[in-house]
Amino acid sequence: MPQSTKKIPNFYAVVLAGGSGTRFWPRSRQRRAKQVLALDGARTMIQQTASRLLPLSAARHTWIITNDHLANLIGRQLPRIPRTQIIAEPAARNTAPALGLAAFILARIDPTAVIGMFPSDQVISDEKSFQRVVTKAAAIARAGENIVVMGVRPRHPETGYGYIEAGAAVKNGALRVRGFTEKPSLARARKFVAAGNYYWNSGMFVCTASTLVQAMREHLPETAKLLEEIAAAYGSKKFTAVFKRFYARCQNISMDYAVMEPRCARGEERSNVFCIPADFGWNDLGSWASVYNHHVQQEGGNVIESADSFVLDGRGNYVYSPEKFVAIVGVENVVVVETEDALLITTRDRAQDVARIVGHLREKKLGKLL
Repeated sequence: MPQSTKKIPNFYAVVLAGGSGTRFWPRSRQRRAKQVLALDGARTMIQQTASRLLPLSAARHTWIITNDHLANLIGRQLPRIPRTQIIAEPAARNTAPALGLAAFILARIDPTAVIGMFPSDQVISDEKSFQRVVTKAAAIARAGENIVVMGVRPRHPETGYGYIEAGAAVKNGALRVRGFTEKPSLARARKFVAAGNYYWNSGMFVCTASTLVQAMREHLPETAKLLEEIAAAYGSKKFTAVFKRFYARCQNISMDYAVMEPRCARGEERSNVFCIPADFGWNDLGSWASVYNHHVQQEGGNVIESADSFVLDGRGNYVYSPEKFVAIVGVENVVVVETEDALLITTRDRAQDVARIVGHLREKKLGKLL
């Protein structure tokens, strides 16, 4: 773990770890979702996330928002994080209520708190560069009612990511944000890349707790009232009951739709939303195809996680069968993932559709496979 980076004063890392990772079935299940799997090395995704944040924010300043299925496992994987700071949502309500709750709690604990919001399931290869960008973002956030997003320079026209449209540069080296676009068509994605002022939305934000609290009150007033009630009960014996009672009534909406887009609608000069272009080896592992793209190195373009393997005229394949010998003969662009109780066979270009399998299993009430 890099130690040269200085911790950011009054900085709190909030890690979102409540997703179910349906596109990573059959390895990802309700009780061992994507973020608690080791998809990139020996450590799990959430362990990697916490590790790169610890040089910036002490373990006692790190908070995890997850669900009841994963809270205990995350606690075991991250023993340095106080268990009271691993908060299990009683209902899935997307990113805005989750981050809003963290803001309301932290604003009560530390009125000067600067919070960084980070997904738990991303790969970042240049951690020192990442830490420098977060430090810069925290300084901008502290300077006013600013929200800073980290934008990744697009490497190709990607339809699976959201995009940030950047505007004018400001003195601190950031760019003003004009707007956000969710998962465009391929034609639009090509235009964005060609324009040169669009960035992939990494899903990472930095602002003060008080800024986000005020934004929630302005843009989601009813949800903000509920979150304030929950935050007021934090640390008391009644917290669990209050959390369960009020949280399910919060609006189910993302941070982008709830806060970022309404603020951008004020206009580029008045939104106080800024983007820092980042080049720190970011990869959002969103499907088995993206895992293949991240790992592809072997001769012939195959990624094989197995006891041993043999390949004859096979290219572009991803195979996960860690306990068995794998033989590939004459097939291309195939994804095969084996677990003890299930076998997935698809193609790389249909990897996004794996989530539909989970829908089928729920419909058929095949809970043992979920």
